[in-house]
Amino acid sequence: MSINEEQVGQIAYLARLSLSDEELQSNTKDLNSILSLAEQLAEIDTDDITPMAHPLHMTQRLREDKVSEKDQSESFQSIAPKIGKRHYLVPTVIE
Repeated sequence: MSINEEQVGQIAYLARLSLSDEELQSNTKDLNSILSLAEQLAEIDTDDITPMAHPLHMTQRLREDKVSEKDQSESFQSIAPKIGKRHYLVPTVIE
């Protein structure tokens, strides 16, 4: 697929860009190069390729999930103005 200068001019008009004749020729050439590359990439057979989550073979170091702090919820709730069953009660903001 390739595009001509008239089509690039229409695209520039829609994008509210003002291009000189030289810029129009240059942009047409660049856009055709990009479209040619996209066509080459589309021809590659990727049916047997597993998608990657990350381009590098890395694993994330995970720490052991264990409680490291003392539960202080009782002391925090003892000074709260209103509490329910282990939660704080606040005034209604949106009705």
